[in-house]
Amino acid sequence: MVLLSGVGVLAASRAARAQGRVREVRVGVSQDALTLDPANHRNRETQTVIRNIHDGLLTRDADMRIQPEIADSWRQIDATTYEFRIRPGIRFHSGDALTATDIKFTFDRLVKGNAMGGQTSPRKGLLGPLEDTVMVDERTVRMVLREPWPILPAMLPFQEVVNSRHVERVGQEGMQTRPDGCGPFKLVEWRRGEAVIMERFAEYYGGSTEIPVAGPAQIDRAIFRVMPENSARIAALLAGELDIISELPASAMRQVEASRNAQVMKVNGTRTFFVSLNLAKKPLDDVRVRRALNHALDKGAIISRILNNTATPLRGVMSPDAFGFNPELPEYAHDLARARALLAEAGVAQGTELVIDTTAALKEIAEAIAALLSRTGLRVRAQIWEGAVLGPMWQNAERRRDRDMFLTSWGNGALDPSDIMLPTLRSGGRGNSAGFSNAEVDRLLDAAETEADQAKRADMYKRAQAIVTEQAPWIFLWLPQDIYGVARRVQNWRPQADSRINLHRVRVA
Repeated sequence: MVLLSGVGVLAASRAARAQGRVREVRVGVSQDALTLDPANHRNRETQTVIRNIHDGLLTRDADMRIQPEIADSWRQIDATTYEFRIRPGIRFHSGDALTATDIKFTFDRLVKGNAMGGQTSPRKGLLGPLEDTVMVDERTVRMVLREPWPILPAMLPFQEVVNSRHVERVGQEGMQTRPDGCGPFKLVEWRRGEAVIMERFAEYYGGSTEIPVAGPAQIDRAIFRVMPENSARIAALLAGELDIISELPASAMRQVEASRNAQVMKVNGTRTFFVSLNLAKKPLDDVRVRRALNHALDKGAIISRILNNTATPLRGVMSPDAFGFNPELPEYAHDLARARALLAEAGVAQGTELVIDTTAALKEIAEAIAALLSRTGLRVRAQIWEGAVLGPMWQNAERRRDRDMFLTSWGNGALDPSDIMLPTLRSGGRGNSAGFSNAEVDRLLDAAETEADQAKRADMYKRAQAIVTEQAPWIFLWLPQDIYGVARRVQNWRPQADSRINLHRVRVA
């Protein structure tokens, strides 16, 4: 195939589209992919590009239900063994047939040390205790865990299958830019910093039969345009030059809805926002103070005035869409009188100063939180840091020793409590910036990690959430919605909570 330059492809594509010859969808994104190697990143923007070139054993539909994809079925044999049957007739873009050998190779490359040309995949941690992938026959593999881990199926949609022969042909370096997937689109060209251009793979096996309509892509070409500036993406959408744009600012929603060309689409995201409270420092070591801060914050005012009603307020840790969510959690209702009474009961003097640490991206929200908390008689202010400094500081107990509060968030792409509660709320967790430690929460989280009975597991998480809400190591904030601008000509597509922009079944009018 003769490849045009990136500019040439885009110009030719624009002309062909104008003449109605090419069914094409253009997606405007704020960041370029980091790589096209599915095993060598931990980045959502990168994965959404890769996911249109490669498929996985399992996937999720737009309602975030786990569905078979390359696997046509799976079952749990025992507490530490899962078996997957591979759909017949799947071919990679190169024409190579996909077999169980490729599944084993893919997952060995992800979890075995030094399996990626001498380096270990940065995605290894996403597969927990996966120890080995064993071929049973050409269409069957078994995944063997070191210990029970019930969330394995929930984590598999994040992993894409690669062609073992292709990796041998191009090597580790070649995998960065020369993918050979089995997904609905094959790469035409990646012009770094500008665009990833793909075309329809006519021999695509069809994807999940559980997500209609299965079959080859219904568009001829997909282009991911890199446009960091919000204003540029919005202008291109309204001019008809883009069909889908991500990260639409809430402030631009009315402008998009008022246009003839586009509409706004929203979905609950998977990132919980909270203010982490330093439990090792007075007066935040007193639960009455932490509860007071939760009562003092008028979340509704911030959601309405700053976030344009594009967030769901939270009473605890979890998204209401997540497995094991506890809908019975009590609410810290906005109550300034109650907040002041709790502070007085705890002996906190009027005028006590507290500082909220955050990054420039959250400056407006941090300042609004500080102003609302100051209505209690405290003196609360925001301090802005570089992300490269702030994150490591709050991850280290000694370095955060003199800090008060940290406005931050944590993603929960698996929509499973293990993905957020274990790192942020278990004693010593890598994301436990509050220094929260509760023996019963630790016991419940540890037990749920290996509990095969999903009903019992959900109950353990609900009990853990209740303790966390009662102990209030955070000021519980909200779950933002992901907002997209979408051309009205786009059909059979809607956003997903995991932020992937899957074009497998999209159509254009």
